Amino acid sequence: MTAIAKEKSQKMKPKPPFSIEKGVKESWKTIAPLWPLSSIIAVNPLQGFEEMTIEQALVEGRIFFQQTELPSRIEGVNRETIKWLQPFFDEGQATFPMPLREKGLYTAWKTLARYDKKLHGGHSENKQWIGDLPDHPLDAITAGLSRLGISEKETTLFLTLLLTTLSGWAAYVKYLTDWKQGKPSYPISQLDYLAVRVIITALKWPEASRLLDWHRSVRAREEKHASLLLPTKEEERYHQGILDQLERQFTSQERKGANAYVKTTAQLVFCIDVRSEPFRRALEQVGPYETLGFAGFFGVPVAIEDKLTGESYPSCPVLLAPKHVVEVEAKDPQKRKTSYERGATIKRFYQTLKYTFSAPFGLVELLGLGSGVWMGIRNFFPHLSHPFKKSAPPLHPKIAISFAEKVSYGEGALRMMGLTEDFAPLVVFCGHGGTTQNNAYASALDCGACAGRHGGANAQVLAEILNDQKVRKELEAKGIKIPDSTLFLGAAHNTTTDACTLYGTEGLDPKKKEEVEALKKDLEEARHINNQVRVARLGLSLDLEAATAHTKKRSGDWSQVRPEWGLAKNGAFIVGPRDLTKDLDLEGRAFLHSYDYQKDGGAQALTTILTAPMVVAQWINTQYLFSMLDNVAYGGGSKVTKNITGKMGIMQGNASDLMQGLPLQSVYKSDCESYHDPFRLMTVVYAPREMLSAVIKEQEVLQKLFKNGWVKLACIDSEERRAYQLGRDLSWSPASSLNPL
Repeated sequence: MTAIAKEKSQKMKPKPPFSIEKGVKESWKTIAPLWPLSSIIAVNPLQGFEEMTIEQALVEGRIFFQQTELPSRIEGVNRETIKWLQPFFDEGQATFPMPLREKGLYTAWKTLARYDKKLHGGHSENKQWIGDLPDHPLDAITAGLSRLGISEKETTLFLTLLLTTLSGWAAYVKYLTDWKQGKPSYPISQLDYLAVRVIITALKWPEASRLLDWHRSVRAREEKHASLLLPTKEEERYHQGILDQLERQFTSQERKGANAYVKTTAQLVFCIDVRSEPFRRALEQVGPYETLGFAGFFGVPVAIEDKLTGESYPSCPVLLAPKHVVEVEAKDPQKRKTSYERGATIKRFYQTLKYTFSAPFGLVELLGLGSGVWMGIRNFFPHLSHPFKKSAPPLHPKIAISFAEKVSYGEGALRMMGLTEDFAPLVVFCGHGGTTQNNAYASALDCGACAGRHGGANAQVLAEILNDQKVRKELEAKGIKIPDSTLFLGAAHNTTTDACTLYGTEGLDPKKKEEVEALKKDLEEARHINNQVRVARLGLSLDLEAATAHTKKRSGDWSQVRPEWGLAKNGAFIVGPRDLTKDLDLEGRAFLHSYDYQKDGGAQALTTILTAPMVVAQWINTQYLFSMLDNVAYGGGSKVTKNITGKMGIMQGNASDLMQGLPLQSVYKSDCESYHDPFRLMTVVYAPREMLSAVIKEQEVLQKLFKNGWVKLACIDSEERRAYQLGRDLSWSPASSLNPL
């Protein structure tokens, strides 16, 4: 067959029939996932539009997510939908659990909906229609769309609008179906959710095809307006300032001979979290310490099973699936377990009374005086009021990891952070987490690399692996010689108070014990120094110890809406040796990942850093950026007026959409004065341009982020001794002469 005949034959082939299932899949692409309160993970709320330029995505975001006035009839549909979603997704707050949840959302709803008079209006034909709905949700969607008169051509857009006009609940379903590790508590599918949404719409708004007309008018109006201009002058000034500092620092270190080895008392590896940067700088001021940056799960993809609480959860980036289960327990496990269970029983009993219909009235009378005294203690002596506070990172991990995998994790972590020689007598891996009271967003202050959990257990796992003499012997055969005198320790860095707790210090010989005690003393001094910087940002001028006392009190204050600033003001991701940033005050705004390109011949480490930690940093950066841009559409609203629903999400009022981002107080100093600067992430890598270009060429995710302007990239080229910046066309230009992206 000739080429012309073949082409003609292809044109004559009939188009494949329209598939509603395909329309469903397409509609969900606009929705980014929403993690529950127990493990909040930062995510770009416009993740579904990352294939576009950021400027185009901002317009689409305005059209789909930022409309402050929805049609009144879809608002009514939303209220009826939320009424069913709250009890289905409830994680223990509801007095009576929703019946039949174990059968899945659509099946449970279909069985019960016939008893909802507000839904069917008492009309026999509506009740009959509900009773006759198909058993499969896809068939139900088809029936609902047919009743609404939605054509095949309009199906995908209509379904998309049903998702985006209640985007928070859709985002939670997206998390449960696409991202949750393990099975959800109750069966749920994207088809289930849309089936319920379509059928409720058909019952409450028979003319819902008008939603399409509303959307077209919104699009016509919004596309006439200019998008948010990017970059802003403030963003350009900040990014250029970072590059200028790093370029000068590189030149300075080159003159000093920065590669000369300086003996250190200890090496401490912190998470790349921006809150680690000022603490690292404070510690380096105190003594001859070397600090490094690495993703806070320390390269071990594990799930933690806490023997004290019975809780099991992933403790690795959400881009990975846990490969191992690590059991952890505290000291005196039986004593602590008995104490924990007693407290948990009292708490459960109290909450049961609190959430029933009539008991709260009697509860107030019964416990009024005691509650008043307790409230006084919590207000005026917060440090005494921690009966049910989040338990400290667990101790004594039991590692069920094969020998070969231990060697692999140990080698991978050390090579990626560039720590393959000149080991100090102490090497400490510092996981991190926050400690706050009465804070629904507490897990947003924990380690993102540990899926919104404390990273202390991961740190201990890697330390135990590298203290294994058999592992060390195998690593030596691979070119990594760890001295017998080197001891690895796990630790936990409390990012709210800067307290550091060291683990695995029992039974040490006198010399090691002395080294550890000296380190503890210096960590406490660094804590004082950094806390003084912390309180200065709040407008307070306190001496070192007073600053630490204030910070500690703040962490235990149940009325405090800003216990810590978290990752606010983040703006840069710097990949390179510590010498490049050590003498710079980066103001706690930069993620710092240790890296030595000279030890990364195949660029494998650089590829991993850019496609994993940097992507997570971009999620964090965009979460803060969009929470600042529109705190209602993309943020969490005010902490003061929020309500927790089902112990898994936040609403404003008693029946709103789920709020998807950070609260107002995380990005604003006050209701009208901003704190966070809404800048895109600037990634700076200390490596030759050719090496970076080769990595980008092989990685589509990087091409998407850089070409579409979601992330800006620069390199400090050690061979040419100057800074270069990557353009949208993926070509390099000297940073000083680059036109605005």
